[in-house]
Amino acid sequence: MEQPKYEIIIYWSEDDKAYIAEVPELAGCKADGDTLEETLQNVQAVINEWITTARSLGRVIPVPKGKLMYA
Repeated sequence: MEQPKYEIIIYWSEDDKAYIAEVPELAGCKADGDTLEETLQNVQAVINEWITTARSLGRVIPVPKGKLMYA
């Protein structure tokens, strides 16, 4: 089954000295990494874990909405 395509916001955190990735549509779904590539890989893994956990708990999985209308 293909993984849903959720919007991912990646930014540099000076405090953490790392890139941070957030998935706004999945509450609490975040990851970090030393490079953009590592951060993207990490957040994809966290998205999979988030969905797996939500399914096991019988929770609704949000349908990806696509691009934000504002930032």
